[in-house]
Amino acid sequence: MLDFDQCWAALERRDASADGKFLYGVRTTGVYCRPGCTSRLPLRKNTMFFGTLAEAEAAGLRACKRCRPADGSPAQRHLAAVERACALLEKSDTMPSLGELADAAGISRFHFHRVFKQITGATPRDYARTHRLGRFAEKLDAGEPVTEAIYASGFGSSSRAYEAAPAALGMTPGARRRGGSGQTIRFVTVGTPLGWALVAATGRGICMTALADDRDGLVDALKQRFPAAVVIAGDGELKDWADRIVGFITAPGQNLDLPLDIQGTAFQARVWRALQKIPPGRTATYTEIAAAIGQPKAVRAVAQACATNKVALLVPCHRVIRSDGELGGYRWGVERKRALLSRERAAAAPERAHEAAD
Repeated sequence: MLDFDQCWAALERRDASADGKFLYGVRTTGVYCRPGCTSRLPLRKNTMFFGTLAEAEAAGLRACKRCRPADGSPAQRHLAAVERACALLEKSDTMPSLGELADAAGISRFHFHRVFKQITGATPRDYARTHRLGRFAEKLDAGEPVTEAIYASGFGSSSRAYEAAPAALGMTPGARRRGGSGQTIRFVTVGTPLGWALVAATGRGICMTALADDRDGLVDALKQRFPAAVVIAGDGELKDWADRIVGFITAPGQNLDLPLDIQGTAFQARVWRALQKIPPGRTATYTEIAAAIGQPKAVRAVAQACATNKVALLVPCHRVIRSDGELGGYRWGVERKRALLSRERAAAAPERAHEAAD
């Protein structure tokens, strides 16, 4: 049963957060709306409240054309619109125009760019570039000849592919196809409160961090990841980075800001960017991450992207949990995930208490 007074108070505030909790109808107009509808506030005596669309329509009311209560929430409509635009970007060999993307999304050009970036965290051009590079990496990993992979991935010329590849792939296309051949990767191993940690980097940034009980096993895993690369022990700056990671585990603070050389598909890159936005002391569900990247139905794919993350802590997949509150899996052990979350919550508690006091 809906409480009339509570619903009326929310309606007076035009409380958009009440969307999905109830609908209101107006006897004199025969229309039903969302609580946050910008239509003129009806008289209290003419107002009815309903828990579902079916109840409102059973009362003989029709949906408002302004807030469109039968079409899902604005957030849901935006997600669906961006999904359509992403699908066009992913299947197009050339970059669609802003007008073509907006038409595919079904929203105006004026709002499209803002909505797209808000949901995906990237501009349409950046999204298309990341997806193209992801396809390129997949084809190289599958052993396709470089020239064939370039054009099959949507690059108009080999020069553009070679220009973009080093920053995105961490190496030249040929080296990527050969499992890192010609690439030098330095690494260090350090002890932490949660076991051994390995930090490995190319000349562009950290390409792998991992946690384990077995120090030698970490080095073996690095060599398996880059079978044709030159893997050598490092020191200096790399040791400083490792010490910062150990310090973060010991006393979690803000997210670690270290240069990364991450190699993955376009989809994985979007998921990993979303993970980096989760602050220490907080968690998100796989469902929430899927929604945040504009693909609410890709929950399983998000979980898989988390499982394939090879940069522990710096891409904090340990902050993603299941919708039922259970921790879910973790590449480096569920108990480590539990310990990391516990440490981060404890470190964040005083700051939250201070914010509440303010």
